[in-house]
Amino acid sequence: MIENELLFLGLLKDGPKHGYEIKRLIEEDLSRFVGLKVKSIYYPLKKMEKLGLIRKDADREGKFPEKMVYSLTPKGEKIFEHLITESFLSIERPYFDIDLSLYFLQYVDKKIARRQLRGRVLFLRRIKSDLQAIQKATDPDKKHLMIILEHDLDLVEAEIKSITKLMGVLDDD
Repeated sequence: MIENELLFLGLLKDGPKHGYEIKRLIEEDLSRFVGLKVKSIYYPLKKMEKLGLIRKDADREGKFPEKMVYSLTPKGEKIFEHLITESFLSIERPYFDIDLSLYFLQYVDKKIARRQLRGRVLFLRRIKSDLQAIQKATDPDKKHLMIILEHDLDLVEAEIKSITKLMGVLDDD
């Protein structure tokens, strides 16, 4: 729930939002940069409301139906500040899907392994190209997004380098 709390509290940090606006921000903006997938926004919002982190108020514009608007409470502000500063120090060893395959590499025909790894490198290069395209299309004034993209590009480059090195080891066997 900590990631969800940080996400929702952070989105509400710059002002109250309707549920639909929160959902749109997650799907259209954030998911491209942080890879978070949220199935339902209303369950976590309801939970945070019960904890006193956010407040839900009814809002009506003209003749349109009533909408719920969510905003941070002072307690939510404090929790957000705590979560954001703690998240910089939260380090977990990354696990990749390929790690399990590498554990059992001895049982895979080397030609098949090399072919699959070459395919992985091609896929990673496509991801790199996509990230670079997003980077070019992103407003350079949005420095926080540029930092995320640079970080992601560094990680993709590191995996390409690692897989290429592994293919060299397989060639030596």
